[in-house]
Amino acid sequence: MTQLRIYHFYFILVVACAVNSAYGQIVADTLRLDKIGFKSLFANDTFNPNQPYLSQLSPKAVPFVQEYIRKQGKELTKMKEWGRPYFALYDQILTQYGIPKEMKYLSVIESHLRSGLVSWAGAVGPWQLMDYEAKRFGLKLSPIDERTDYTKSTQVAAKLMKELYEQFGDWLLVVAAYNGGAGRVRQAIRKSGSRDFWDLQYFLKEETRTHVKKFIGTHYLFEGSGGLTTMTKQEATDFKANAATKMVQLLTDQELETTTTTTINGRYNSRIVIKFLDMDLGQFTKWNPDFDKKLSVGENYQLRLAKDKLPVFEARKKEILAESIRMLLEGH
Repeated sequence: MTQLRIYHFYFILVVACAVNSAYGQIVADTLRLDKIGFKSLFANDTFNPNQPYLSQLSPKAVPFVQEYIRKQGKELTKMKEWGRPYFALYDQILTQYGIPKEMKYLSVIESHLRSGLVSWAGAVGPWQLMDYEAKRFGLKLSPIDERTDYTKSTQVAAKLMKELYEQFGDWLLVVAAYNGGAGRVRQAIRKSGSRDFWDLQYFLKEETRTHVKKFIGTHYLFEGSGGLTTMTKQEATDFKANAATKMVQLLTDQELETTTTTTINGRYNSRIVIKFLDMDLGQFTKWNPDFDKKLSVGENYQLRLAKDKLPVFEARKKEILAESIRMLLEGH
């Protein structure tokens, strides 16, 4: 490695470490926001992760979701692969603005991620922004229409969604307002006397209520087993508590007595952690399921280690993170 490449690597490493700390706080703020989430979409009081997601949906949602999957499933399944770079960008920007990452599926139903799409009403870009909204948030429409820019348009969409959420406190109603306008959603709330989408939907235009159901169907297709943002605040709390309890139940009394946990975030890699701590792969995986997956999307993680290994990790965590990032940059 030349001296220039060495300097370049360490510059990236320093920046990554600095960003990591700030990003962890952003993620924490997002998770607090996600606890409110969507109004319940499920038939029962709580979501059971051990049962099929579709069978638990509100009966009002199931017929549409089934038909939507039949018509759009093949195309959207392909999008899971080719759309990854766009979704990665969306995740990063939405998180910065405190928006649940699942709201990226709004861009899917708005434009199928097409930057050059122009609607009959004049909305443009992957987020289908109207000219007056674009101007309000500082986008330029000429000589190049910045609504077609994925980064800039996502930033504006995030600001707009944040405004709408502050009004309605429900992400399903944000989807409705994004499509049909906040005024029409407020009117539907007044006429129905409810803030529940299933109660007020028929006071919205058919296009708008269909838009919300497309969002639900797309969310189901991409998330598979659902997500925290489709649960009420209590459902999300119960789900997290149940998941943590199940993990503890898998451990023996001896494991519980001899291990401890610490909260981490950043692009740590399990193989690097195992190497530095001289741990068994099977043991590490049992104690730390989905380690790489959750850290790769910016989530905090409760790392479980043997009590005698924790001081070693704390003393060498910067080295472990540095080597993990270097491994990532080298494409492994």
